[in-house]
Amino acid sequence: MPQTLDLEQFVGRPTDRFSLDEREALVGKYIARAVYTPQTLPLQRIEAIGDSVADCVSMLRRRNLDPLDFEFVQLKPAY
Repeated sequence: MPQTLDLEQFVGRPTDRFSLDEREALVGKYIARAVYTPQTLPLQRIEAIGDSVADCVSMLRRRNLDPLDFEFVQLKPAY
């Protein structure tokens, strides 16, 4: 993986589709996923990614999405 990641390339992708190299490069990053409710059944894809929850919130707001509709998760190693 390149030294500087373009985090935007991961938006819209589910984490279970990352290659091992991608997953390792993103360890410690925070992601935002839509909160699950039986009414919405959202796909578990990344809607924002960054070094902190605040970075994710900023990205969501730039996309005109409400941060209260999302959960924030720190990515852990794949194994």
